[in-house]
Amino acid sequence: MIDWSECQDVERITGKVSGAWLIKGTRIPVQGVLDNADDGYSPEEMGEAIYDGLPVDRARRVIAFARARVPHADPA
Repeated sequence: MIDWSECQDVERITGKVSGAWLIKGTRIPVQGVLDNADDGYSPEEMGEAIYDGLPVDRARRVIAFARARVPHADPA
């Protein structure tokens, strides 16, 4: 489990999107961004096709933050 309180690019606000961790300044769930990244979408693709208003630089940093704490297996 990731301690998101250490990431400056996310926020959690009681009552906003059920208290989920969000990309700061948006209503975009961090988990959604990570799930889409795992499915092969780039932050740019997410911003264009999935999450209108996604700050691409912030999404890149959130993905890097998560991957530094939960490394993915190397592809076979």
